[in-house]
Amino acid sequence: MQASAIQSTIKLRGIDDVIAFIDSCPGIRGRAGVIWWLALGGLFLDAFSNSALSAGLGPMTRNLQLEPSQVALLTSFASWVAIAFNPIGGWMADRWGRVKPLILAKVFAVTGALLVVYAPDFDMILVGRFFVGAAYGIDFAIAMAVLAEFTPVKLKSRLNTWQGMWYTAVCLNLVLALMFYSWNVGDTIWRYSVAATAVFGTLILVLQALFLVESPTWLARKERLEAAARAMTCIYGRAFVAAPQSERVPVTNLARRGIANLLLIFRGIYLPRTILAATVQIGQSIQYFGIGWYLPLISAALFGKDFVYATIGALVFNVCGIFGGFLSPLIGRKLGLRRASAFGFAAVFVMLLTLGLFNGRMPTWLAVVVPSLFILFHSGGPGANGKSLSSLSFRSELRAGANGVIGALGSIGAALGLLVFPIFRAKYGLETTFLILSVVPFIASIICFAIRWDPTRTEIHPDNEANAPQFRGDARDTRDVEGFINPAIEKSRS
Repeated sequence: MQASAIQSTIKLRGIDDVIAFIDSCPGIRGRAGVIWWLALGGLFLDAFSNSALSAGLGPMTRNLQLEPSQVALLTSFASWVAIAFNPIGGWMADRWGRVKPLILAKVFAVTGALLVVYAPDFDMILVGRFFVGAAYGIDFAIAMAVLAEFTPVKLKSRLNTWQGMWYTAVCLNLVLALMFYSWNVGDTIWRYSVAATAVFGTLILVLQALFLVESPTWLARKERLEAAARAMTCIYGRAFVAAPQSERVPVTNLARRGIANLLLIFRGIYLPRTILAATVQIGQSIQYFGIGWYLPLISAALFGKDFVYATIGALVFNVCGIFGGFLSPLIGRKLGLRRASAFGFAAVFVMLLTLGLFNGRMPTWLAVVVPSLFILFHSGGPGANGKSLSSLSFRSELRAGANGVIGALGSIGAALGLLVFPIFRAKYGLETTFLILSVVPFIASIICFAIRWDPTRTEIHPDNEANAPQFRGDARDTRDVEGFINPAIEKSRS
């Protein structure tokens, strides 16, 4: 019995052993599956928090008698805050690990929700939205890194599942808004939607505090093999031990310079990856938060001011987001994340062009179909891929920091989209606003077709990479980036 236990013990000599074991797993099961879905649960909360005001924006505007400029500031404020907290969250995760910042983000989310619920005036709502933006910025930078580090290489495209969770949260918000409306709460309905955020936030906070385990990949990359072995034992239910010092494989090119490490993502092989991920992230943020977030208002413009009809219309649109979001892993696996983004942007451009040129003159069925297709193409393509591209393109000690920087750029796009839509709509009208915003997916599509990096089309794991002087794009080479033969790839070719 003792000999059998010794034989079943898995020795970890370095990060390669950690990655090899995770990649050998047939799926994401057991404690690893719990951690994976809890990370997604945090992203669900981020979506729920960001969309909580969307369904009740019309009643809130009347309730607080807000001017268009105040609406623009209120809706975009959390995104402006997230611009700062995206890189801060990435820095925290790369320095202190994944779990503690994730828990802190939930504390911020619940605090922000409670402040908004009980806010007596516009200024206090802004304070609450500050905490919501901080939570969003921290959580997205880290949760996507966690998903990447617990996902076997053959299941990379499954990271896109977060997009389906996003639209599930949005639709749940709309369904709850209909329920709250039936309670005859009047124009204060927005407070009830935000209160639901506090409830969900508290639940996810408790579950993450109980079940999250530190990422073994991050621990091994930091050369903390004893802690990595303990984490692996806890997560996978197998006995792992750290190899003796004499047998350990040192981590090559380990970045140790704190925030200065972020400069690495703008050099060598990482620069095209950063440009691609940032383009997708910025483009999808502008088109979603400039159009998709305001779907309840757009629905009201299309189908009338009645709250129920407008909300049901927005719900129909966003159900297409659920289908597209949960299909996006399959689409990404078939086309690759880059091409899925390029084709998705192109399709969104056509939909916005159609809305801009023919809105108001389309039959009712087409007025429903076009915005629905906009959400479907967005969620099935670029909507999911910006964060997945940044999470899969960088090695462990750079991953959360890169997510933070690229997420901050995406937050700038979100803030711009949220800010310009009410202003442009008031100044130019709905149709012209659609035409102006259609420029964004058009340019993004061109860039995605031009840059050829795709993490789902390479056989080299980012955590086994060092900085290389050149960029190989989609090409598959039997040599790794330092010029040494990669035996695993060479064997698969022979």
